[in-house]
Amino acid sequence: MALLAGCSESIEEKHDRIIEENRLTPEEMPREEPPPADNAALPYVAPLTGLGLQQEAVKRPIAVMINNYSAARPQSGLPHADMVWEVLAEGGITRLVAIFQSDEFTDSIGPIRSIRPYLISLGESFGAVLTHAGGSPDGYAILQRQKKDYLDEITNAGSYFWREKFRKAPHNLYSNLEKLRAGAAKKKYAETTAIPTYPFSEEGATGSGTVATNVEINFLLKNYKVSYVYDAAQNLYARSINDKPHTDLTTEKQLTTTNIAVLGASHKVYDDVGRLDIDLESGGSAILIQRGRAVDCTWERGGDGVIRLMKDGKELPLVPGKTFYHIVPNKPTFAEHVKLS
Repeated sequence: MALLAGCSESIEEKHDRIIEENRLTPEEMPREEPPPADNAALPYVAPLTGLGLQQEAVKRPIAVMINNYSAARPQSGLPHADMVWEVLAEGGITRLVAIFQSDEFTDSIGPIRSIRPYLISLGESFGAVLTHAGGSPDGYAILQRQKKDYLDEITNAGSYFWREKFRKAPHNLYSNLEKLRAGAAKKKYAETTAIPTYPFSEEGATGSGTVATNVEINFLLKNYKVSYVYDAAQNLYARSINDKPHTDLTTEKQLTTTNIAVLGASHKVYDDVGRLDIDLESGGSAILIQRGRAVDCTWERGGDGVIRLMKDGKELPLVPGKTFYHIVPNKPTFAEHVKLS
């Protein structure tokens, strides 16, 4: 037994021998394939963002008029919007039109405010159900006489909104996607519609144009400035208002976007209240900012009613992700409303 014990290999030696006998040469080693790009790994693509989806996004867009007065910030729900349009309202204050389509979420949306004719035009270009609280007389005339699909907290859909106590009226009106879709269903509005599509650039494509890692946008008031700072690692622009991060109330995180578009349009005051007529039909100068670069271009209203960014007769592609649009006056000049560095 002593002789056998001396001849037998130890457990450690046997372990090492088995490992050595089964060791693979470098040529035999399995090669790890790089993970596929997000969009390639997912079967569907969101029409307004170009991002990959697990399920096809076919529901009708909801366009919500979001209050952007200082007492209404930070707002709720904006991180879930596919696109956001910032447009002047009365008194130099801007209003946000948030287009919700591909993201399903339970967060609150708001504060929600009133609608104007040019805001109707923006929302309708996406085939969206218009969501608001009140409106100008000419706005109501368009909604009612032309039988638009809309949810108004004041006249036809009050039960699908609620008021929060942590803010004072009129900056405390909210809803959510579930309630808004329920309200649209109750009114028998179409659940689906033809959703605009956009060209999107391929993953890894390099940007062209002038350097634009810092962007400043002025609308009308000198004491109101929107700015963005580019984070190359995330390929995102972080948004600020008057040099303070513009955050989401629910997540407390700063709002970000992949694409920034600035469009110049004619603005005209037409009544004593200061209501505006903004020309969103004639086209004009524009800038598309993405991947740390800015490209001068033009905007035009396509045959489908959608605002398109054009250069040399071709529509410019967006980078897959969210897009923030800003409509600024043409006076004194379009260029004076945008500063890039």
